[in-house]
Amino acid sequence: MVKTTALEFQRKFGEFQHQAQREPVEITRHGRREFVLMSAEQYDWLTAAAKHTHRTTDATSVVIDAVERAEMDVEHTALDELLK
Repeated sequence: MVKTTALEFQRKFGEFQHQAQREPVEITRHGRREFVLMSAEQYDWLTAAAKHTHRTTDATSVVIDAVERAEMDVEHTALDELLK
């Protein structure tokens, strides 16, 4: 992802506008990420993907069986405490 400061973004708006058609442009202010400029097509894809969810009650038996058999790697055992 292309990164730029807010000041440089203001100076070269047209250039970053064209860049955002190809890939998102991250805009920082005081060294912190503040905005991401992207094409409308990329934005539409992201919002559609965010809305595309599945209910666990609608999962197929194959998926349910796989989840029930799944085991967590030993290095993540400490995460069990977060569920208590």
